[in-house]
Amino acid sequence: MKLKLIIDPTKDELIEATMKRKNTFSDRLEELVLNYNGEDSIIAYREDEIYQLPFHKIECITIVNTVTYAIDCKGDMYKLKNRLYEIEEVLPSGFFRINKSSLASKQYTKKFAITFSGAVDVIFKSGYKDYVSRRCFAKIKKEWNL
Repeated sequence: MKLKLIIDPTKDELIEATMKRKNTFSDRLEELVLNYNGEDSIIAYREDEIYQLPFHKIECITIVNTVTYAIDCKGDMYKLKNRLYEIEEVLPSGFFRINKSSLASKQYTKKFAITFSGAVDVIFKSGYKDYVSRRCFAKIKKEWNL
């Protein structure tokens, strides 16, 4: 496989790939190209500091007491000024809804655990966990073939 990348700010963007057959890689490449909206980070706040938090380091975005937070891959929480639905519109396709007030990254999802009461929790690689609503879990099971 060969790759030729030409960066020229004077030209219109065109992404062209020639492959012998459709496969998992071609599907992922197509999804990446079609879902990319030019943004790959979000402004986040922690204590008195402002961060440019890359999407690929976020494992969960959740609302706690009407405040939106991003939780990174280390388990650190950052306050976000945007509403959850605004963030959902710009997130890459690797994020999915786990309940009414939380979004999760598929990349950092470690496992799903069934609690004693029969509810389902998602456990992230950092150790953070959040509940999964029944409606969202049904959709996750269908999409992930669980």
